[in-house]
Amino acid sequence: MSAQKIDGTALAASIRSEISTRASRFSDRMGRPPGLTVVVVGNNPASAVYVRNKVKACEAAGFHSELIALPQECSEAELLSVVDRLNADPAIDGILVQLPLPDQIDDQRVIEAISAEKDVDGFHIENAGALMTGAPVFRPCTPYGVMKMLEHMGASLRGAEAVVVGASNIVGKPMAMLLLRAGATVTLCNSKTRDLGAHTRRADILIAAVGRPQMITAEMVKPGAIVIDVGINRLADGRLVGDVDTDGVAQVAAAVSPVPGGVGPMTIAMLLVNTMESAERKLR
Repeated sequence: MSAQKIDGTALAASIRSEISTRASRFSDRMGRPPGLTVVVVGNNPASAVYVRNKVKACEAAGFHSELIALPQECSEAELLSVVDRLNADPAIDGILVQLPLPDQIDDQRVIEAISAEKDVDGFHIENAGALMTGAPVFRPCTPYGVMKMLEHMGASLRGAEAVVVGASNIVGKPMAMLLLRAGATVTLCNSKTRDLGAHTRRADILIAAVGRPQMITAEMVKPGAIVIDVGINRLADGRLVGDVDTDGVAQVAAAVSPVPGGVGPMTIAMLLVNTMESAERKLR
């Protein structure tokens, strides 16, 4: 069999078109566009690519988009001062501090300094707690994007076996919470999981978010499964690949998301959704 390609680029374009319409309505009523500020510290090449794509997407959707680039040697106090200013700015609806941060800065302290009402990444402890209790304000963008992909495919989640490989606060844990909320039976694996294949071969829905190039192979996948590849890794020859051996897995799975062109565009689309929802709360 040859798996269906889950086209995140096309779905993201549809979502972004809807957000553009909502942004125009918001601007007409409020006299200003929705506003998102992205703060980046240092010169991490991967972060630079993500930031450029986020800023472009905001501008294309009719948002006010601001990029604040701080030097690698920026102190934690300087970064927190920038966050405080953005918290107080009524024209900014969303604040995103690009991770990872340099070693001299405590990531979690910065995340907690962002106003929970403007935390469009969904990482603040208040938003993480709301997700845990089943009443999320902001869903973290990547897991939210994955759920939209599954919804778009018409995947039946209630009672399904879902396995998430990777237990980070950014993807794995919130992904598991969203799947649980949808009625799936969820197994959350990590780098120390024994006999990983024994778990992944049970999965009707398999989500790989561990950051290891092509570690999920065809032998680890249940025939007919839906496989979502969250990973993005650059090989020595310059190629971008995910955490899934896409060519091999496509011979077993019913559907698989590509890298690039799968989850990545959806993450940015859901950032726009979260920012739009933050802005629209002011209308209510």
